[in-house]
Amino acid sequence: MKAITGNRLSDGAVVYLADDDLWTTQRAKAARFDDDDIAPVLEAAQLRVREITDAYIINVSADGAPAGRTVIRETIRGAGPTVRGDLGLQAECCA
Repeated sequence: MKAITGNRLSDGAVVYLADDDLWTTQRAKAARFDDDDIAPVLEAAQLRVREITDAYIINVSADGAPAGRTVIRETIRGAGPTVRGDLGLQAECCA
């Protein structure tokens, strides 16, 4: 399975293309596509330059979690810096 991700221009947040064609920060709500279906969706997402930057495809499992070679990169993108637990999104969860 594949999903499309990028960064929202207004605040830099990591976002995922949802089934309703809107961007969500919740990875579990990302639309999932088969390999054969995702190319035109990515092309359309990359044209939405007033909303996001750097749209690209990631591998995801059936529940929307990063899969394959993208696990570490997407985990860091979603949570924030790895050197300081008191910064980034991971700090918000446990403050």
